Amino acid sequence: MTTATINSIASSAQPESAGGTNDHISALRFITCGSVDDGKSTLIGRLLVDSRAVLQDHLAGVQRGGETDLALLTDGLSAEREQGITIDVAYRYFATEARKFIIGDAPGHEQYTRNMVTAASQADAAVVLVDATKLDWQNPQLTLLPQTRRHSLLVHLLRVHSLVFAVNKLDAVADPQLAYRHIRAALEQFARHAGIAVAGVVPVSALKGWNVVEAKPGWCDYAGPSLLQILERLPNTPPDAGLPLAFPVQWVEKFSSSSDTSQGRRVFWGRVGTGRVQPGVQVAIFPSGQLAQVAQVLDHARRATGVAAGQSAGITLDREVDVSRGDWIVAAPAPAAAAEDDFDTPATVPAWPGQREITATVAWMDDEPLVAGRVYWALHGHRWVKVKVRRVVHRLDINTLAEEDATQLEPNAIGHVELLLQEPLPAAPFARSRVLGSLILVDTASHKTAGAVLVNAPAPKA
Repeated sequence: MTTATINSIASSAQPESAGGTNDHISALRFITCGSVDDGKSTLIGRLLVDSRAVLQDHLAGVQRGGETDLALLTDGLSAEREQGITIDVAYRYFATEARKFIIGDAPGHEQYTRNMVTAASQADAAVVLVDATKLDWQNPQLTLLPQTRRHSLLVHLLRVHSLVFAVNKLDAVADPQLAYRHIRAALEQFARHAGIAVAGVVPVSALKGWNVVEAKPGWCDYAGPSLLQILERLPNTPPDAGLPLAFPVQWVEKFSSSSDTSQGRRVFWGRVGTGRVQPGVQVAIFPSGQLAQVAQVLDHARRATGVAAGQSAGITLDREVDVSRGDWIVAAPAPAAAAEDDFDTPATVPAWPGQREITATVAWMDDEPLVAGRVYWALHGHRWVKVKVRRVVHRLDINTLAEEDATQLEPNAIGHVELLLQEPLPAAPFARSRVLGSLILVDTASHKTAGAVLVNAPAPKA
């Protein structure tokens, strides 16, 4: 996977209307994930077919032995079709009368966890499939599959707003009602232990279409809504509009030939990460610390207006300031507490202070283990800096959720580390801001994406 894949800009979803109903504009981005062969591609195929989002000629092209193979509707790579597995994330679009949807079909194999993390980083919701036939469903104390736990933890760590468990293939077990009851109890116990909020646990048969689009009342002693009905009611991820402004500069548009000297002659384009930008706002440039005032704000259609978090914008300042791709335009520092006497200069507090030492949760994706002392490139917003792994603190046991002492993180492991940055970054806890709290690590030699980093807090001084 290339860095460009993770750093690609996708169109932002609009929030739901104030009345709580969907406004036919807000598309829900959700992914399907889980273990290998749990039926993720088949489930998406069922959603597309039963919601009449597939053309007849497309259906004719996914026939095997005279029957429709629903999984082939999303498995687009030739290797996927030949091996019958999902390798890369496949996106599909469909709509119902109540909602528009963007679906990401994430791979289940452990070696493709990095692909799943990429898809989850931009998702509003996740559907974690659980294959009933792979579990000891007759046992009330059954153990969930490692990938079910890993993917659930990852979507939780990535602040995916809603998680739904879909218990699949219950039509293939002897006692579907008993199996669903035991599996649901195990999922709910795991979610409580991990602190994961669950939007629903639904028994489904992706192959037969039960409880996918249309509800099947009474099956498995379940009388709730179908999976699609639950998805239609889920909220979009709310933008961080209530936080101070943070705007990563992606592109600088120059109008040096303009004769207008009343304001700066460059437009700084990007997507508003947090807060809201509008004319007249005082801002600071990170890392230079220069202060300026916003003279004009353009939206994606070049209309002069204010722009909130999650939307693309072009910013023109009131004067010429040295700003480049990778810099941040942030809210101006706020006054600190009053000085003790008239001779003290009033101090200011930056809205997003620069950090060089941070603690973070890492989802490790590289084939080489993560060890202390290694140096990587880190991408934060659109800024690249060198970063050194100062210490591996813990590794998370996905089965017990316990933090274990560790000296390295193996491929696809999740753990806590301390990082030392070559230059300060306006990093903030991921729990506060998705944009400011996320980085990716890239191997300096191979240029492969090595890890997804979620900032926890500034690191303690060594």
